[in-house]
Amino acid sequence: MSARTVDIPQSVLEDLKNFRFKNAKGTTAISIKIVKSSLTMAVDEEFEDQSIEEIAEELPESGPRYVLISHELKHPDGRISYPIILINWAPPSSPIGLMTLHASALSYFHQVSEVSKVTRIGIG
Repeated sequence: MSARTVDIPQSVLEDLKNFRFKNAKGTTAISIKIVKSSLTMAVDEEFEDQSIEEIAEELPESGPRYVLISHELKHPDGRISYPIILINWAPPSSPIGLMTLHASALSYFHQVSEVSKVTRIGIG
């Protein structure tokens, strides 16, 4: 029996893998939500060619999300890289039960998404 509170279906794992290896120009993102009724994660929305500000405006004010953002970074030596950032979107107006599930699954999602740094963002 698994000790995890929330499972990540194979289809979501495949979406995460495709996102990590996508060579899109500009800024792209994928948001993942927890489906409380089934205790699983699901892709909520994918963003293509939008600014970080536009992505932030699209996130719900009453539901936590894990958001992976890939942003084009131009280095002084001419190299271009696409680092992936994990945003832990946790607005304070979210239902407490959902926030508890979200917090308990963060470590597992962080591990599965293979991102080295997590940033927590709340509003209010």
